[in-house]
Amino acid sequence: MKVLCYGVRDVEEPIFESSNKAFGYDIKCVPDYLNTPETAEMAKGFDAVILRGNCFANKQNLDIYKKLGVQYVLTRTVGKDHIDIPYAKELGFKMAFVPGYSPNAIAELAVTHAMMLLRHLAYTTSEAHKGNFVVDKHMFSKEIRNCTVGVIGLGRIGRVCAQIFHGMGAKVVGQDVFQIKGIDDYATQVEMDELLKVSDVISLHCPYIKENGKVVTREFISKMKDGAILVNAARGQLVDTEAVIEAIESGKLGGFAADTLDGEADLFGKDFEGGKAPNAIFQKLIDLYPKVLLSPHLGSFTDEAVKNMVETTYENLKEYMETGDCKNKI
Repeated sequence: MKVLCYGVRDVEEPIFESSNKAFGYDIKCVPDYLNTPETAEMAKGFDAVILRGNCFANKQNLDIYKKLGVQYVLTRTVGKDHIDIPYAKELGFKMAFVPGYSPNAIAELAVTHAMMLLRHLAYTTSEAHKGNFVVDKHMFSKEIRNCTVGVIGLGRIGRVCAQIFHGMGAKVVGQDVFQIKGIDDYATQVEMDELLKVSDVISLHCPYIKENGKVVTREFISKMKDGAILVNAARGQLVDTEAVIEAIESGKLGGFAADTLDGEADLFGKDFEGGKAPNAIFQKLIDLYPKVLLSPHLGSFTDEAVKNMVETTYENLKEYMETGDCKNKI
């Protein structure tokens, strides 16, 4: 079984290689993302491809895969919106995804972003980098134990995030469309309006459901506490970016941190140093640093999370080969 693995960074390749010892695939890891017909053509001679987020298995690329004889289109992600699933099924590809991996990876990043904003560390360290070590009013901070943290989405990641904030002394409230049991020791489940009203920090950990539209809108922000902090380590499509920019500029929001952005494929994974971002909205976000902190979708970029994703993907392929079916099939 020849397998082409897209978007593999140098530090990830040893994990792909070591995890493969238990499976014995003939793997090739490339740093390229699937984003052009040329990158799709790289799959010539391979039976399976492993994608990551921002690798686009669209109609054009799937047609190329079909022509090349690729049988399996696997993604090492929870999200599947980078694959044209109906068309891939029409062409007969066998597909699978990763239902979960280390929730700590995402939760820890969200907490780190929140604490950087709360303690104004990006501003403070950037001033120190310039040689300015004067303590000014912009460095004055709240302590997290005197804050209420709202966690929207109480799945595996949201619950870990809530536990971490609770362990730091914060009062934690959570919101979910389902009634979640077993969280009373570290969080109180409330309705959305109550969460927005009381939270000093809000962290998003909910899925994006296209039919429901965006979660963070101008109305959402208007119900938040003045000066509150918003963190998105979930899906970029959850947030109306222009509404957030307006709220930062007006002072309604005290800070915004994002590991995901709507339309992020145009920005993330590319180097714009010394130039301009591909659109005015992204450039505005960049210019609003240090009140806006961006990271390029690296929540899962940890040793444990990558290992989980790779091993599950290999196991998905093995299950397909042995049984013709897969519990994680798309």
